[in-house]
Amino acid sequence: MFGGLTAAVIALPLALAFGVSSGAGAIAGVYGAIFVGFFAALFGGTATQISGPTGPMSVVMALVFTQLIASHPDTGLVLAFTCVILAGLFQILFGLLKLGKYFVMVPYPVISGFMTGIGIIIILLQISPLLGNAGDSNALAALTNIPNAFNQQNTFATVLGVITLLIMIYWPEKWTKIIPAPLFALITLTIISSTFFTQQGISVIGEIPTGFPSLLMPSLSLDTLYQVSYFAFLLAVLGAIDSLLTSMVADTLTETHHNSDKELIGQGIANTIAGFFGALPGAGATMRTAINIRAGGKTALSGIIHSITLLIVILWAGDYAQYIPHTVLAGMLIKVGLDIIDWRFIFQIKKVGLFSASLMLLVLLLTVFVDLITAVLVGMFIANLVTLDRLTHIQLDNITFKRGDELLSEISSEMTSNKANIALTDDIQNNLSKSLANTLLLEIDGPVSFAVSRELSRRFTENLAFTTLVIDLSSAKLIGTTTALMITDLIERTKIKNKKVLVITGTEKTNQSLKKLSLETLLDKKYQFDNREQALQTLI
Repeated sequence: MFGGLTAAVIALPLALAFGVSSGAGAIAGVYGAIFVGFFAALFGGTATQISGPTGPMSVVMALVFTQLIASHPDTGLVLAFTCVILAGLFQILFGLLKLGKYFVMVPYPVISGFMTGIGIIIILLQISPLLGNAGDSNALAALTNIPNAFNQQNTFATVLGVITLLIMIYWPEKWTKIIPAPLFALITLTIISSTFFTQQGISVIGEIPTGFPSLLMPSLSLDTLYQVSYFAFLLAVLGAIDSLLTSMVADTLTETHHNSDKELIGQGIANTIAGFFGALPGAGATMRTAINIRAGGKTALSGIIHSITLLIVILWAGDYAQYIPHTVLAGMLIKVGLDIIDWRFIFQIKKVGLFSASLMLLVLLLTVFVDLITAVLVGMFIANLVTLDRLTHIQLDNITFKRGDELLSEISSEMTSNKANIALTDDIQNNLSKSLANTLLLEIDGPVSFAVSRELSRRFTENLAFTTLVIDLSSAKLIGTTTALMITDLIERTKIKNKKVLVITGTEKTNQSLKKLSLETLLDKKYQFDNREQALQTLI
């Protein structure tokens, strides 16, 4: 109970701030915290997680509102919340398809880049409100408008905003147990502003609706399907990554293990319901989750209590929120942006290597100036290509071509050390020497992925002077479809030239992989062997 109450105290000012910054309004942020927090706790897979509007999700929602209202003035608001509903359905689908484990397989430089990019976006978007001016629609506009924002700043609003930021940064940890910094700044500076600065033109939230929100029915047509689906998918993916990374933090703090697929389903249900009531979408909130755990939260009850507490506060004290200055909320959000930036990676950027540093910076720039989906997809594509190239070079060490004297020496050594059941007589050695002089052994040891196939084919063409090809797959741990196709291609190329092919398949799993590609039609059973010794007897 104490964990839930503490999380609610932290969540209230941040929910108001996220609601205002997204363009949906302060009340949408609070109801986002209520609905997402309640249903994600009820149905999710991380017991101690506190969910609600977060910086990354609010940044995307600001983009959604801006673009949809601009292109569809009459229905833009409804379409935006239709995106939230659809995003929730996408997340439920992710969970049902058991994709949870894949969302946390994003390479760290990509995560670092897009999280740092989101932090920078939040800071850029809040500079104008901090100075007492209207906010900008996107990061690029906010960046280019900084000189004008400083020239037109409201001094009194700027002072309040800077004081808020300083309180958020320097508030002693031990005081947080008595009153958290966001709540202290919100109450104190709102009282000061409404008492002493009423005539100074400081922008405030203004009157907000009270009471339970009304049901909002989604709207979708063929004209809006692509745009709404795109934004919904963006929200769903970002929310999934945000939530599951927070789940991993919760696991570390509690020494437990979350259920990632159940968590996605819970977040999906929560966001779907939030969309129907015109509330901001949300995800697992790292700071609120950590505070809940430190305050003693151990079960999903803390997330439920957090939501109920917020509902009671907004129903009974919502009228007082209208006096909150925008600059105070901007100061809070700039601190959120600073916290999201991956300072640890930035300070160690010289040590992480040129590729990781470049990838992080590329994703950061794409996040700030293009969009999050493009940033993540490009980052993942480049990271996976490089990883695949590195794995290919490692796996190529598992592929060897042996022939003639080298092969005879190896077989003789095995026979001499009694590893084989065939006695090494002079006649046998002479027969082997003649047979192996024109024999090529292709040996694959360990896992082989599709990326190796091209190099395997190239190496084969360099070793064409043989009459018998022996393909030894007995030590292969993994034969992918592309590699299996390449092996069957090598067999076909060899047989066309009327050369003999022997295949040592070894494991049943390898047999099954090759059978799917009709290997039995390429080779007679008498040329397929379970081990090298059986093939050896054929050569003798």
